[in-house]
Amino acid sequence: MEKDKAIGIFDSGLGGLSVLRNLKQELPGEDFIFYGDQKHAPYGEKSEEDVRSLSLSAYRFLQEKGVKATVIACNTATSAAAPYLRELFPEDIIIGMEPAVKPAVEALQDESKSDKTKKKILIMATEHTIQGERLHQLISRFGAPSQFLLLPSPGIVRLLEAGKGDSPEMEDYLHQLLLPYQKEAISSIVLGCTHFPFVKEQIQKALPYPVQFFDGAEGTAKETRHRLEERGLLKEGVQKGEVGLFSSNEDSSLMETFYRKNCLPRSR
Repeated sequence: MEKDKAIGIFDSGLGGLSVLRNLKQELPGEDFIFYGDQKHAPYGEKSEEDVRSLSLSAYRFLQEKGVKATVIACNTATSAAAPYLRELFPEDIIIGMEPAVKPAVEALQDESKSDKTKKKILIMATEHTIQGERLHQLISRFGAPSQFLLLPSPGIVRLLEAGKGDSPEMEDYLHQLLLPYQKEAISSIVLGCTHFPFVKEQIQKALPYPVQFFDGAEGTAKETRHRLEERGLLKEGVQKGEVGLFSSNEDSSLMETFYRKNCLPRSR
């Protein structure tokens, strides 16, 4: 039956596993097939045409697996390729990522009621996402440009894909990246790349004051549930779903290790 098929997820590499983690929590009975294009990561440094072509290849890989819906677990690929894929496959369910600008603005407004200090929202993302029209439309829709600071952070993706998420190199990179924000000037950080939630603790460690973090994975998981409900495609039963992991790299050991470490319940 159609509803018994898996949900497909693709990303430029390991980052989309943060979205898979949220999808598993939201839809524990569903099966998932994850495809990480590690061979071509990071997407954030490629042209829009290249990202579109790579996204189409990833999409077709998942279609060959027979998925019932596809989640683009990458902000860069969503911005560059989601409209293109929806035009090519108008009958398919295609869910993209959206930087969590709206909840960050709402939290800042609530905070401003009790604290009149003029704080701002820092958006950390790839160069492609920061330059893209989609992010700036969200900023204009939910807030004002003066409320935001935009920070390209390409090194996070490169280090994570090299297996250096928890390393001195990552710590040094984040320390240098966040030096301009050492004084208490920002209220929250929008993690505008699906890789970034995996280094949230390291980002906080690089700042001398606490910040609130927002990312779009939870909203994407809820939207996936909604779209499946609309089509009557939610899997029935209470049995826990299965996950299949695929990489464009011949060696997928890093992905499998990363998944076990970050996406499975930790034993007590």
